[in-house]
Amino acid sequence: DASPWKKILGSIGLEQSIPGDADIIIAGKRATANVAELAESHFVILEGTGETAASVGIKEQAQIVSVRQICDRRASDVEIIWEKAVEVHAVALPQDYKVFAVEKWKGAPVLAGKRTSHGGILWLATEPGPSGIERFPYVLQALADLGLDPQARTTNLWAFFDSAYRIRADVDYLAERWRKAGIGALHVAAWHNMEPDKMQDEYLERLIAACHRHAILVYAWLELPHVSEKFWADHPGWREQTAAGQDAQLDWRKLMNLQNPECHKAVEGEITTLLRRFDWDGVNVAELYFESLEGPTNPARFTPMNTDVRADFKALAGFDPKELFKPESPLYASKNSSGLRKFLDYRAELASRMQADWLTVIERSRKAKPYLDVVLTHIDDRFEPGIRDELGADVARSLPLMKSRRSTLLVEDPATLWDLGPERYAKLAGKYRELNTKDIPIAVDINIVDRYQDVYPTKKQTGTELFELVHQAAESFGRVALYFENSLEKQDLSLLPVAATAARVRQLSQDGLDVDATETTRIRWKGPVAVDGKLWPVGNEEEVLLPAGNHRLTSAPGRLPLRVNDFNGTLQAAVAQGDRVDIAYTSRTRAIALLINGSASVEVDGAPWKSDDSNAVMLPAGQHLVTFITTQRLN
Repeated sequence: DASPWKKILGSIGLEQSIPGDADIIIAGKRATANVAELAESHFVILEGTGETAASVGIKEQAQIVSVRQICDRRASDVEIIWEKAVEVHAVALPQDYKVFAVEKWKGAPVLAGKRTSHGGILWLATEPGPSGIERFPYVLQALADLGLDPQARTTNLWAFFDSAYRIRADVDYLAERWRKAGIGALHVAAWHNMEPDKMQDEYLERLIAACHRHAILVYAWLELPHVSEKFWADHPGWREQTAAGQDAQLDWRKLMNLQNPECHKAVEGEITTLLRRFDWDGVNVAELYFESLEGPTNPARFTPMNTDVRADFKALAGFDPKELFKPESPLYASKNSSGLRKFLDYRAELASRMQADWLTVIERSRKAKPYLDVVLTHIDDRFEPGIRDELGADVARSLPLMKSRRSTLLVEDPATLWDLGPERYAKLAGKYRELNTKDIPIAVDINIVDRYQDVYPTKKQTGTELFELVHQAAESFGRVALYFENSLEKQDLSLLPVAATAARVRQLSQDGLDVDATETTRIRWKGPVAVDGKLWPVGNEEEVLLPAGNHRLTSAPGRLPLRVNDFNGTLQAAVAQGDRVDIAYTSRTRAIALLINGSASVEVDGAPWKSDDSNAVMLPAGQHLVTFITTQRLN
């Protein structure tokens, strides 16, 4: 059955083609073709034992092995458990095969392969499962180990970052790793830096500088009504209250009463100072509603119930909402559905007002830093309508805020959907099209975390499951964000930017490619390259960076005196002419251009442009033409 392989290989952009054009061949158990000969110039995939496997030296043994749990040697700490055990024959492998995964208890090989002169053979003990993710999460990494190297990669991913998990990590090492993984912007937990702290501030300054040196933008990630640990400790009288009458410390977030005028003024001052103190490129106002997935059924987690909200609601509705949570009260929620409905509607409207309010606060900071991009991260309530009553989150109310403020809406799928397949992202995108969002940039957030549901084969999305999710999300939305960078398995990073691109590449000849890209895209390419017949100046020794559209790549003679190594912005066109390179681009925030040796003067729209770093040039937001003029000649 080839259908699982369409999903597996499709997750990294490989499409089914006619046999004569295929790079990868799935051979059945009784295939009549000469598999060994095919494998010299193709990647051949074999499932199970039989005549085809025997023809390349994989010998079936009499022993039967019941497989329920496997160990992949590139991810020995990841538990891989199949939903149902499968009985397979043990095999004897030729000595030149590399074993990638084994059955946990008896050590029998279940995934192995070998390289050939221009291809390879990959063997699986059994089929991968109906959706391609059920049994061998790292089958694509195994193909990559055998030499499969897809050519297109995104540079457009967003990722969330919390320094609490990384405070001792080398920031340049991290930034280089993130950029190779296709990350274009990092959303950094800013509550750690809300108040001055020498160690935290120095770390953040180094982190931002390292990201800029590697063409990564940095956003301040806010989680209001959580402000900071210190703010919570210093202002006990301003703490939010739950319906059970307790201070609202929910999971890690310690919520403040932003309806209190004095608290609001103090928090506004903290945020304004935070945005001024550091070299941010944008701000993410995330999850600004009332976090409680159990809604009013759990008073210990239900907010807001501070005195300001209670007084405001009582003035509107004629009763104190606290009465809804007192079993002895005649207004108790179970006996007063209309009263509860009034408060839940008030709560959703209040959340929307809070979002508008704090986006306005951010807007004021844009006067000093007009390039700041603004993002609102908001949980989806289209698939899960109950979310509105549980959290007060109503995305339809938030959309006009995005449009009027030129901001991006980042949609987060709720935890209740984390066990569903990648198809949900296409359906989710359709829901937002129904809301007439064509003029609003919409991104989608994928939570890469251990799931509470019974899921197989891994608790956290990794390998093929992760790639299928990311690929479908990238095809459905303009941008994909990942929560969070530290939860990504290291073995997934090299193929992550491949999964996250919707670009299509077709090999024309030994030295020619046709590329159809929907966004600025990296293409694997060694040596000088001509794009659409002209020498191309954006890329490095291993890759070329292309604008969206249809392009033809061919080998080119000679070298350019100046080259732009990497570019973070929407690349529209690039021209090399003599000792200069012109790049037309757009960017919602500042763009970053990395130069090979930094020996260039810079002009923007014909006027001289000064950059503090000659290698990582920070460029203005908007639509511009930047010109780099080399100040030295090649020997």
